[in-house]
Amino acid sequence: MCLFCKIIKGKIPTNKIYEDEKVFAFLDIQPVNPGHILVIPKKHVANLEEVESNDLKALMVVIKKMGSRLKEKLPCPAYNVIQNNGSLSGQEIMHLHFHLIPRFEGDGLKPFPQQKYGLGEAESIKERLQF
Repeated sequence: MCLFCKIIKGKIPTNKIYEDEKVFAFLDIQPVNPGHILVIPKKHVANLEEVESNDLKALMVVIKKMGSRLKEKLPCPAYNVIQNNGSLSGQEIMHLHFHLIPRFEGDGLKPFPQQKYGLGEAESIKERLQF
């Protein structure tokens, strides 16, 4: 049983923020900023490709509620929603989860570094990815 499944079942204490039949939300124990929330499905799935569409919709509804709550109650002017999908992306616990990270003026967090496509690279990638 994974760490998040143990949290959902009450085997590991947590600072629960929200729970319904499909979704569980709690404070991250190692927050990027105070108020950092994790939103997870109660049904164990490892990643975004495995989650059922109805469960993903339920997650997104709660993420929206949690974002509004952060802005209203902390208050914070903005927040990031981040989902790491697979270990190479930084996913450490193989149970789908979304991070809601409150953002504050001067918090020192930087966006992802950006780069430019090489000649013809964007067109090549587009052709491989298009439906």
